[in-house]
Amino acid sequence: MIGQAGSKILVARGDMDLIPGPDAGRESQMETSSPRSLKDRVLDSLERQPLSWLWAEGIALTLIVGFLDYSTGYEVSVVLLYSLPILLIAWFADRTSAVLMALLCSIVWWWADEASGHPYAHDWHQVWETAVRLGYFLFFVVTGTAVKSRIALLEHSRQLEQEIIRISEREQRRIGQDLHDGLCQYYAAVGCAAGSLKLNLEKQGSPAAKSAAEIEDLIMKGVGQARSLARGLAPVENDEVGLQFALEDLALTTSRLQSIDCRLVCESPVSIFDNRCANHLYRIVQESINNATRHGKAGVIRIHLNSDEDAVRLAIEDNGTGIPHSLPGPPGMGMSIMQYRARTIGGELEVAPRPEGGTIVACTFHQKVPHSPAHDDRKH
Repeated sequence: MIGQAGSKILVARGDMDLIPGPDAGRESQMETSSPRSLKDRVLDSLERQPLSWLWAEGIALTLIVGFLDYSTGYEVSVVLLYSLPILLIAWFADRTSAVLMALLCSIVWWWADEASGHPYAHDWHQVWETAVRLGYFLFFVVTGTAVKSRIALLEHSRQLEQEIIRISEREQRRIGQDLHDGLCQYYAAVGCAAGSLKLNLEKQGSPAAKSAAEIEDLIMKGVGQARSLARGLAPVENDEVGLQFALEDLALTTSRLQSIDCRLVCESPVSIFDNRCANHLYRIVQESINNATRHGKAGVIRIHLNSDEDAVRLAIEDNGTGIPHSLPGPPGMGMSIMQYRARTIGGELEVAPRPEGGTIVACTFHQKVPHSPAHDDRKH
């Protein structure tokens, strides 16, 4: 049965970072309720340290490595360990400081090599070896700063992409609210006026009453279309179970408009505490249904939504033609956007063929559950 496969899909996991939104107090409780890892605390501490402290730590580490280099003798090389203080300065300071640290490491290496009694046939051999070590250390400087710059650029690009999506969705919600509270209410009033006119004309026995009834019907249909458009711009209500209700409405609308069997399978209420994540999941389902009906020619679609502790699992399966073995071109924009939406909420997307035929689109992500008295009361 098509309704049985979706709940058994296992997809990749990800940790979700909540951003400030309408429920700022609740999200602040989520952030403080989950302690940061030791690695994150150490990295934050190093980033906040002044340059003088970093230099003191780098010099101390260099002297320790130099003493170890001297103790092991020139027969055993520990030159790779000199990269530790260099990378420390290159990552948490600037390039100039990293170059100076590389020079210091070269001097310390030369001292350890000289003190250990390394014999050379000619004096210039030792100078050459020291220059080679300096070039080796400078390579760590270039590599470390390049990787740091690349990671910073990727992080900046990711933040820009998320900000663009947030702005776009905020504007969509604003336009949807303006349509619902402004245009829809205005035309509903016009429709009521047309209804009153129809009643007056009917009382007078005027043949124009039929035309007034047609006008009223057209206006009310326009109101319904405007409200549907407003719901499409802001599909998920800002509520913990808003996603479930939005998906039920989407399934009913799809079944009615496209004459297919589309249903939501949700055995128990699923709470999504971040409306931003709920909207991303809704758009993933919306795009999956669009692909299943347009490209897969599906007649049956099942949307599975369930949760297990802090893990939320979503699966959309259909009985369409499935995924072709060889695509005529690169993946479409819709698939790329779905992948990005999944990454944005800290999860991953998996698209696979169903054994019985058709396609399964599945996503799992982990959310931070708020620990508030009201939530605990609802839970118990």
